[in-house]
Amino acid sequence: MKQIGVLLFTALLMTACVAPGVRDTGSSKTEPSKAQQDLSSGIRAYEDGDYKKSAQLLENALSAGLPRNSDQVAAHKYLAFIHCAQSRIKSCRGEFSKALALDPKFELTPAESGHPSWGPVFKSLKP
Repeated sequence: MKQIGVLLFTALLMTACVAPGVRDTGSSKTEPSKAQQDLSSGIRAYEDGDYKKSAQLLENALSAGLPRNSDQVAAHKYLAFIHCAQSRIKSCRGEFSKALALDPKFELTPAESGHPSWGPVFKSLKP
């Protein structure tokens, strides 16, 4: 009987030391925002060749308010790529201009800058 009392006392002490449960509010600081999810999905759609879906998602991401400049620059860059690939040079130039306004030091990767559709357009905007 003494052992049962000791076990119950030990169990009571262990439960008293457990932190109270934290209520899940459904969001966390590490969970990406809707805008960030749309950006990621838009880039993925671009990589899959679905330019129409990609453009819509990237526009949604920008409209929803991407919090970081680098994310906004990325969205404009991919929109520029889509416009240039479809021979909409004025729109392509406009998207690159928006990206450069956000980050004047923005550069394309060597592979991107060598692309025949958007490479020359981007180079024409850089001082």
